[in-house]
Amino acid sequence: MSSAFPAELQPQSKPRARAAWDVYAVVAVGGTLGSLLRYGASLAWPGPWSTFLVNVIGCVAIGVLMHVITELVVAHRLVRPFLGVGVLGGFTTFSTYVADAVHLVFEHQPALALAYLAGTVLCCLLAVLVGVLAARSVARLFGRGDR
Repeated sequence: MSSAFPAELQPQSKPRARAAWDVYAVVAVGGTLGSLLRYGASLAWPGPWSTFLVNVIGCVAIGVLMHVITELVVAHRLVRPFLGVGVLGGFTTFSTYVADAVHLVFEHQPALALAYLAGTVLCCLLAVLVGVLAARSVARLFGRGDR
């Protein structure tokens, strides 16, 4: 019996992907390092503004990293999982950011909690853009341009 759909639209069975244990390992190691850095920052500067600062700094770093490894260099396949997902993913923390906002609400500061929630997201998005633009500017300054 023939199908009503052309062959290219019919479901294809894909071979099952092998577990990439090396990727899991570098994400785990990087996440551990990033989390330790974040924990150190929270000890040095306790409170929601520490979380805000860590998230903004981490987002700038993510912007720089993504520009460098996608536009300037051919990076080893484990660089992005280690640095991007692991270290910077462990360093930045949106779960603590939400917990900080809830804490502000319980302290009867709901307007500040809302400003903190919206301000963090906006500042982090802008931070990624700043990171990308800064990396691009530095690359042009040193004559590296886009590859």
